[in-house]
Amino acid sequence: MTGSILIVTEDEKLLDDLLRLCAAAGAEAEVAHGAPPAPGRWESAPLVLVGDDRADALSRSARAPARRPGVLLVGRDLDDPGVWRRGVGVGAEHVVLLPDGESWLTGRIADAAEGVGRQALTVGVMGGRGGAGASTLACALALTAARAGHRTMLVDGDPLGGGLDVLLGGERAEGLRWPAFADSRGRVGGAALEESLPRLHGLRLLSWDRGESAAVPPEAVRAVLGAARRRGGVVVVDLPRRLDETVAEVLAQLDLGLLVVPAELRAVAAAQRIASRVDLVLRDLRAVVRGPFGPGLDGEEIARLLGMRLAGEMPSEEGLSAAVDAGRPPGADTRGPLARFCTEFWARALPEGGGARPAGGRGSVAA
Repeated sequence: MTGSILIVTEDEKLLDDLLRLCAAAGAEAEVAHGAPPAPGRWESAPLVLVGDDRADALSRSARAPARRPGVLLVGRDLDDPGVWRRGVGVGAEHVVLLPDGESWLTGRIADAAEGVGRQALTVGVMGGRGGAGASTLACALALTAARAGHRTMLVDGDPLGGGLDVLLGGERAEGLRWPAFADSRGRVGGAALEESLPRLHGLRLLSWDRGESAAVPPEAVRAVLGAARRRGGVVVVDLPRRLDETVAEVLAQLDLGLLVVPAELRAVAAAQRIASRVDLVLRDLRAVVRGPFGPGLDGEEIARLLGMRLAGEMPSEEGLSAAVDAGRPPGADTRGPLARFCTEFWARALPEGGGARPAGGRGSVAA
């Protein structure tokens, strides 16, 4: 569906309010007066806002428009039970009552104007101990998703991590960094956010600059990450090991969390403490166990010790540090074990991934 938001009302005060909300959401609007809207216009509009004053006339008309998704009935009278009947009459998905519903309606208008569909699959990566390789895995996951043709955004959630732009070899790439969004509140446009960020290796990157600022308020993180998710595709977030209000805001928006745990008992002990705190916010946290694997240790055993589901076993990759130093980001070698691990992970995680379930073993992604 393309074009302007369609408004159907003869109530001048309601029309003024709806035009104001469309302007606030950055959406163009077209007003249908008198007779029911032409069928083509009714069907092609990304969103139809029907004033309560026109609902009965529309539903009883001999040229009543066809039922379609994306129709909202907008009214004002909180004490009128008939508004719900009229909403059913015009096939409305929701009944919105102003002024209480203004914030929700503005967001819905903005979603329609942006062409928002299914939200992005949002995956957070965190290290079970220092140096576990969380940033490496986050970069490789994002690079692999982008290479497969998915719209991909990589978000650096660790202000003290040195910057993922460095790991991707793009510290001089043009585009905005986190400090530019520190004052963001409410709703951030998804398309505008995407276009403002550096583009590296087929993905968009939100990283930190080299300045002194190392904090973004939770409200700004909520607005920015919400905008990233509305663009669809894949969002990968590299997270620090600490848990503060800002990190908790990110965790609350994740679909899946991955805790990278080296295959050693000391790392398991450290990861248990982190997992116990993250579990309070994130419903789905899984272990990625990183090799090499010592005698008697494998991914299943470490996941059992942690009391977590196993997302996969990630083998070590020779020459990875040297490749990064030479400007080749993690996951760039499509034949390497890291890229294979990420490819198998996305094949399972993404609905359109398809493919058969790979066999278990080193580098496999567990169900």
